[in-house]
Order: sequence, then structure tokens, then C-alpha cells
Amino acid sequence: MSSSDEKKVKLPWKLRLKAWWEGYDPEELRLRLLAQAGDDETQSAPAPEKTEFETRDVEPSDAPEEEMGWSEDAVNIAQYIWGEGYCGPGGPEYIVALSKLLALSPEMSMLQIGASLGGPARVLADEFGVWMTGYEESPILVDKAQELSKMAGLERKAVITQYNPEEIEEFERKFDRALAKEALFTIENKAKMIAAIEDKLKPGGLILITDYVISSEAVVASDSYKEWKIGERTTPYPVLADDLKAILKKNHLQVRVSEDISPQYIEMINQAWAGADQVAAKLAKQDDGTKQIQTLMREAEFWARRKKMLESGELQLLRIVANKKAGGPGGMSDW
Repeated sequence: MSSSDEKKVKLPWKLRLKAWWEGYDPEELRLRLLAQAGDDETQSAPAPEKTEFETRDVEPSDAPEEEMGWSEDAVNIAQYIWGEGYCGPGGPEYIVALSKLLALSPEMSMLQIGASLGGPARVLADEFGVWMTGYEESPILVDKAQELSKMAGLERKAVITQYNPEEIEEFERKFDRALAKEALFTIENKAKMIAAIEDKLKPGGLILITDYVISSEAVVASDSYKEWKIGERTTPYPVLADDLKAILKKNHLQVRVSEDISPQYIEMINQAWAGADQVAAKLAKQDDGTKQIQTLMREAEFWARRKKMLESGELQLLRIVANKKAGGPGGMSDW
């Protein structure tokens, strides 16, 4: 088979989805199929009949150019994969378990940066009665989050507000707790953001952080890192785990828990995407099915890159619990 023929052959979307969540590189699989096809050229047996969905020529690159941020279609696809109110790993049970050390109660207020669609905020407000104020950069996510909070009857207890993380000087009020779920790595000036959070965190208050960090300084020079960085919606600025903890310490926040939860996170990605072919089959029956599948494919490749970085160890997902030193709660040393 000639090189020009190779370029014309595209891997069906169903195989692309299956390849990445089972740990294969879709491009490697495509080349294998090309090689196999070359070996079989002399055989006259007819190819197995393909279904309508398998023969659709759907590739991420065929989709119209979109901004790297969120679109309405991407928000809808995210909720198909992750659940209503979520656009990444970690549903209600995970959020509740993640927050167990925060000792939340209805008398408390909680600040969240990177609130996305407001799923975590609503779960914590509903489960613990805590008053949530979430800040999110994307106007599209904020509009949808506010709509979902209203539908859940939580528009006063799970408020989501649009903000610019690079321009924030201070938050409006004091909080008992703070949450940053995969939000700091997209903020270049992390020290300024953490200082703003600490300023409004009450004495003895706790902050829970889950964030992407790099495993070594050499990672930023790797081709895989550069590919991942280009493919992100917002330019990422991950730092070393020790550097993130140093920023917290400098801002009077004492780290009590610090652990790599990458394996659990990878498993959540795998579980969520394991049914993506069924999602695609349902989307294909819709009037705008081809467009929706194109969006699904872009989301699949987006998460494939993240998963690959986590599996290689170049990126890690770090969980941190820290407390504000002045008047810190007792018993923390036992965590």
C-alpha cells in the first residue's frame, strides 16, 4: 500500500474509542490495520459487512473549528460521559468521600474555585447542608451550573459565579472551608490565588485541593507534555508537588495530607469512557448525530492525552488537605 493510500485511510470512531480506553495508541492501531490489509490484498474473501455507525466517516479533524474552551455541545457530551452536573472524573460518591476530612456542617460556608458545572457544590450542599459559593472561569459552564442549581432547588445554597482567576484580588466574604478541584493547574499565578483564598479562610479553616502536578522538572521538555499542553482547553501551568506545598506553607497553610491519587483517577476515567461506544450509537440516531459524535471524539482524545500522561507518571493527581495555622483545629496531627 502506498504512502498516499495510507493517508486516506481513517480509523473508524468505534475502533478509536476502543483503542484508547484499552491502552492502545489509535494511530498505532490504524497502522496495524493497514499492514494487515496489505497482507490480505491477495485474498478474495469479502470483508464482513459493517453497520451504519461503523461506516460513518467521523474524525475529530472533520469537525468545524471551535475555540479551545467549552461549547454547548461539549458540555452536553461531558454530561453524557461523567453524569449530570459534571465535566470530569468524580461523581457524587467520590465527592462525598473526598470531603470526609473536612467535617462539613450546615453552619459552614465553603468557597470553591473551578466550580465547572456545579456538581460537587450541589452534592456538598445537599449532603452536608454547607453553603457553597463556586467560582468558574467559563461563562458557558456558569450559565449551565446556575440552571442546574435552580432545577435542584439549590440556587441559594450552591451559587456559581463567573470570574477571572488571574485578575481576582479578593473574595467577597469569609469562609470556613475551601475547595479547588483540578483548578490550580490552569492558573499561572498560583501564589496570588492561594493568598486570596487564605485571606478569606477563617482561622482553623481547611482547604481541600486536588490538582495535576508534574513529577519532575524534566517533564516540561518532553514531546508528550508539549502535545498534552497544546491539547488542553486552557493553557496549563502545573508545578512540582513540593512547589505547590511550598506556596501553601508560605501563605500560612499547613499541609496535613498529601497523596498521589492518580491510580484512582485513572480508574474513574476508564469506567466513565467504557460505555462511550454505546453513547456514540445513541448520538448517531439523532438529527445532528455526526456533529455530536465529532464532539465526542474530541472529548475522547482530550481525555486520552490526560490519561496517557497520568499512566506514564509524568503527571500526577495530588490530593492535599491543609489548615490555616492560626487557631487550627485539634487532632489534625492524627490524620
